Amino acid sequence: MSDAARGRAGHGSLDVLFGALLFVVALVPRVLVAVFWSAEPVWDGHYYDFGARRLAQGAGYSDDLTIAGHLVWHPWCHYPVGYSAFLAVFYKLFGDGHAVAAVANALTGAALAVVTWALARHALSPARARVAGLLVALHPGLILYAALLMSEPLAALLTLTAFWAAVALRPPRGLVAGALLLGVAALVRPQALLCAPFLALVAARASGSTWRSPVTWTAAAIACAVALVPVLPWTARNCRVMDGCALVSTNAGWNLAIGAFPRATGRFETLRSSDGCADVTGQVQQDRCWLDYGLAQIRARPWHWLALVPAKLGFTFDHESFAVEYLHEARPEAWPDGRRAQGRATTTLFHRLLLAGAALGCIAFPRSRPSPATVAQGALLVVAGALVALAFTVDTPVFWPIALFVAVVPWLPLPGRPPSPPALLLPLALLATTLVTHAVFFGEDRYHMVVTPVLALMAAAALRRSEAAG
Repeated sequence: MSDAARGRAGHGSLDVLFGALLFVVALVPRVLVAVFWSAEPVWDGHYYDFGARRLAQGAGYSDDLTIAGHLVWHPWCHYPVGYSAFLAVFYKLFGDGHAVAAVANALTGAALAVVTWALARHALSPARARVAGLLVALHPGLILYAALLMSEPLAALLTLTAFWAAVALRPPRGLVAGALLLGVAALVRPQALLCAPFLALVAARASGSTWRSPVTWTAAAIACAVALVPVLPWTARNCRVMDGCALVSTNAGWNLAIGAFPRATGRFETLRSSDGCADVTGQVQQDRCWLDYGLAQIRARPWHWLALVPAKLGFTFDHESFAVEYLHEARPEAWPDGRRAQGRATTTLFHRLLLAGAALGCIAFPRSRPSPATVAQGALLVVAGALVALAFTVDTPVFWPIALFVAVVPWLPLPGRPPSPPALLLPLALLATTLVTHAVFFGEDRYHMVVTPVLALMAAAALRRSEAAG
């Protein structure tokens, strides 16, 4: 064996060892949280758990209605089926106790740290990639999420695995594998489909094409078509058993109405039949009614809807308290006011520091020699510093502009910018589509958990050398 071959083999062994250690480091605190803090699922977790139990029992994604004194099987798809189906596998094998779901979530969170590291290896130096993985492994909010029956970590895991497959496998296998995995991710979080066209970035880089070239557009169209393959059987099921066709779930119209109706605040508000959809009989009909209602509200009062965008993004990115509030709702005695306040403060601080670090991932390390590139990167550093300083010092913290900065700047053709390979731009596409989604619908801090690994990756990329510097 040559020296080069031995070096590659040794490096590969170290990578395997680090990946295994990273999984353990991420898994241990999540299992502890899962064992000691898991409880009766609440809020949306109740419905995910109920759907998983029905699937594990062989009753399908459904509930039972009592009609004329008889139980009648009733299909539903208000929530995406993917997370409940994932839990149903564990329920079928190990029983449907709350600790079983929590351990499944712990495994998901540990795998997410490893996949973040694996993807980062295609964009950053080995040391920086390890930092990205460790940030996800030790993120307090993600650790607490192990005890929550919520879908965000699984959605993040599937989406980032799709990105990893797209860059790790040779074309066109990477494009196909990545698109198929995004289709599976869409069954957990339908917005994953919005990332499919961006897989063409890998094909463009491999062929040396620009985004305007026919190769890139063809690859984007193929990725979109392939991503629908795992989704369409579920869509066909909905068309067959529901009161109409639904691509994945029936909450898009509902969510649009929540973000546009007269009582909208920018976050979740309960819709009432008196708001506009009183005479509906089926889930699909109800969702279409709310969709029409939401669109009508936007047309009637476009400035009201647009004026809510900062509030929606603020509720999504300015703080992180959902995990603590969920656990308090499930077990109030385990989360007295002091622990609850400290938990919210800890998760929020870590999230905000991660956002601040992610902003530096868009900026190259300043070079000593004056040049247009130095000026451009210096200006970006000033802007990022101003956004961070403003976010931390104003009476009401405003952090969502930092997320917008992170999502936009790496796409700009600025001189002296740090490298932006597909393994970096694909996660940024997830961040950008998340910003757009919640600007349109409504915001809650739980929704930024899907992009927390992206923020970790960008924070690990902070102040790299510029492309011009080599």
